[in-house]
Amino acid sequence: MKPTHKLLFVLCPMLVLGFIYYSSWKLHVWGQKPQSDAEATAVVLTKGAEVKSITEVETDISVGQTVGSVYDKQGFVLQLDTKLSPELTYKYGNLSEGVCKPGYAAAKMSTIYPKFMPKAPMFLDLKFRSLPKILNCLPPFGLKTQEKIIDSILKETKYFRLGEELDSLSCKRCIIVGNGGILSNKSLGSRINDYDVVVRLNEAPVSGYSKDVGTKTTMRITYPEGAIQKADGYEKNSLFVFSAFKPLDFKWLRQMVFKERLRGTEGFWKSVAHFVPREPTEMRILNPYFIQEAAFQFMGLPFNNGLMGKGNIPTLGAVAITMALHNCDEVAVAGFGYDMNTPHAPLHYYESVKMSAIKESWTHNIAKEKEFLRKLVKAKVITDLTNGI
Repeated sequence: MKPTHKLLFVLCPMLVLGFIYYSSWKLHVWGQKPQSDAEATAVVLTKGAEVKSITEVETDISVGQTVGSVYDKQGFVLQLDTKLSPELTYKYGNLSEGVCKPGYAAAKMSTIYPKFMPKAPMFLDLKFRSLPKILNCLPPFGLKTQEKIIDSILKETKYFRLGEELDSLSCKRCIIVGNGGILSNKSLGSRINDYDVVVRLNEAPVSGYSKDVGTKTTMRITYPEGAIQKADGYEKNSLFVFSAFKPLDFKWLRQMVFKERLRGTEGFWKSVAHFVPREPTEMRILNPYFIQEAAFQFMGLPFNNGLMGKGNIPTLGAVAITMALHNCDEVAVAGFGYDMNTPHAPLHYYESVKMSAIKESWTHNIAKEKEFLRKLVKAKVITDLTNGI
């Protein structure tokens, strides 16, 4: 046999075997299922010298994939019945029934909203310029342009906390008493009075309604148009807590603190009090961070360049609850809840305005607010005594 024939005799079988092997490999690859996005992500994340933790992965993957399946748009967990850590469960489980649970509200809030930062001062003090989040926004979300007038007010009021007796408590139970008609005929007055801190809002009266709303008032949070206009409507020994919604409000407060004659009222949308029967030492300025946090972080209301606009202002009740989450160990509410299915029901417990009036609100987004408050109740961050939320 010639040498060339011998070479062909050897090469032909090798070529045939090679072709068969290549064909079978291609068929195997083509027969595989396409890799999903999640599988592809997993491959990329596990390659290399270091495997990332779950938290890092959630940070890297865009919302709508891993994060979207765990948290909602505001950052709340979807599983609102998430339990506390074993250590905290043990800690609170060993306390006697009815005993105040230190740090409970903040702990529960952190389980459903991991971004929650517990420490935020209730009132402004002379160091308010060290709070950057509120210095970059105009009222109601901050203090921009109002620094000088706030300085003058705080130097006159002098005190910036609840008071010696309450500040000394190792555990504070707070209740925010809303103004809702749902409070009527509930006989909750004695239960409300049992709380360490009782927060009331605007001009909601106590006299004549004490069986349902109690008699105790630790503080009354208000703004110029919402403040009680008759001196005898204020409860003794209560703090007057001011919440600003526009720059003009601070000018009004300065006149109230310094007992000056009221002037420059053209910018208010209704008549305002001409006198507040409280000494400067009994007046406080609510930290506007709570308005900012409730609006943009908890409810997802439109930012509107940091300005007050349509549907981006939380109600004062929601702001007060937000404040309590940072400063109270246990938080309860009463008199909250708008039932739009009963338009002829009373909106407030002390007047005849009907529920349908809330539909005309320009500044509030009631649907978003209800969604936020329901999360808190469902997760047992707060207790709703009137079951209106």
